[in-house]
Amino acid sequence: MVDPESIDALLVDLFLEAHPPTPEQIILDLDATDDTCTGNQEGRFYHGYYHDYCYLPLYVFCGEHLLCARLRMSNIDASADSMEELEPLIARIRQCWPAVKIRLRGDGGFCREKLMAWCEREGMDYIFGLAQNERLKKQIAPQMAQAEKQYLETKAPARVFTEFFYATEKTWSCERRVIAKAEHITKGANPRFVVTSLSAQQMPAQELYEKEYCARGECPENRIKEQQLDLFADRTSTGKMWSNQLRLYFSSIAYVLLQNARRSGLAGTGWRKRSAGRSD
Repeated sequence: MVDPESIDALLVDLFLEAHPPTPEQIILDLDATDDTCTGNQEGRFYHGYYHDYCYLPLYVFCGEHLLCARLRMSNIDASADSMEELEPLIARIRQCWPAVKIRLRGDGGFCREKLMAWCEREGMDYIFGLAQNERLKKQIAPQMAQAEKQYLETKAPARVFTEFFYATEKTWSCERRVIAKAEHITKGANPRFVVTSLSAQQMPAQELYEKEYCARGECPENRIKEQQLDLFADRTSTGKMWSNQLRLYFSSIAYVLLQNARRSGLAGTGWRKRSAGRSD
């Protein structure tokens, strides 16, 4: 008999055991990805962004450590149930490490009032991507003009960073700090935005975007690719959601075993950073 709560707790406990000294701060990366369905599996829906029938699993990583892998239907928002998944996970972490500072990080799919307000109530920081709109682009029009001018002069990609306080017209409960990257590249204007609870004193705009937010490109995105491409996390071909979640658990435990072998047994060797699929 499978006990999902025990497996979820095991993933967190293995993460905690891998850190004998209590860290001062941890960053939890949230990500959702597509898991293509090739049959008529329970819970599969057509997803407009991925242009296919799929599941939309939620992953939570801390560095290389996997803390949550939850199979979900794809007719939902990327952030759906993320707070509910995080609550027991973070409670377990704080029970062991009561003084640790926790920061959440994710792309624009997780920039939601519910999640940000919960972080603020719980004393956690966050950095989330923020989808651009006409108000935001108008706000950074001078910086975009400056970046375009630099690009025309140098023919090299140009970036100008700025920040301001911003709130949506209807959905946000308060103004929040937004970092803007006004960028001009060969293909033209390329503005990007992130929203954060961190103050300018804690981290300046360019450092926050380039060093903190962009780090999520390595984790969790590459870790998810490793699970799906090398450890068969996408082999969710049974008819029922619960059995496909079990398959996702099998892949997750395989990843945890591999990651532990790299961390403990291969430290200091050229194999430390090898992925499961590399044979060279």
